[in-house]
Amino acid sequence: MKKHILILLLISSVCFAQKTTIYTIGDSTMANKKDPERNPEHGWAQVLQPFFKDDIVVVNKAVNGRSTKSFINEKRWDSIYKKLKKGDYVFIQFGHNDEKIEDSTRYTNPHTLYRYNLIRFVKESREKGAIPILLTSIARRNFNEKGVLVPTHGDYPLETRLVAQEYKVPFIDLEYYTEVLEQSYGPEKSKQLHLHFKAGEKAYYDKDKADDTHLSLVGAKTIAQIVINQIKISEDKSFENLKKGIK
Repeated sequence: MKKHILILLLISSVCFAQKTTIYTIGDSTMANKKDPERNPEHGWAQVLQPFFKDDIVVVNKAVNGRSTKSFINEKRWDSIYKKLKKGDYVFIQFGHNDEKIEDSTRYTNPHTLYRYNLIRFVKESREKGAIPILLTSIARRNFNEKGVLVPTHGDYPLETRLVAQEYKVPFIDLEYYTEVLEQSYGPEKSKQLHLHFKAGEKAYYDKDKADDTHLSLVGAKTIAQIVINQIKISEDKSFENLKKGIK
């Protein structure tokens, strides 16, 4: 009898101790960067873990240059799908590289293949009992001469919104919130969110750097905070476990 009780206690302890994993899939705006101590560039999912307690583990599987098409064709999604367990989360943010119409290995039509790839991520996550979260692409710092922030992502964010609505997927409209962020900083100060450096200003760059797509550490942390804030205020019950895990 005592042995049975001990076994039950051990099983209960293991189950109780099981951690929830957040898999983040997407492109370079999310991805981990090499040499983070020296490299000024950071993906926002790279700095997400510190916002959570120890029972939430962020596994950042976003990779530079990937679209939904190349992420699937390179078997990166398959490797995640095999590991997914009930209660895990999958944060899905693509679009930047699906737009690359000159590259057949990455380009997807937003209304056909891009849409169906998102649907695949959603359905297959749910098959494993995991919770998919759809996010639109972050905005580029693309101000015109009048100081107006001009969108660059075409219909990809629209399709993400439509898939989220049709399939009742928890959704964070990062394009919108990062547009608000860029506009609040303005054309000049918003450079701080990205990679604008003179040659020699950062040892990592030996030439002038002016990159309005990728993120500085400030930009990455600010966008990660936006994601956390949206989780906190969401009324979607799918976020409940994540809310409990936020510091």
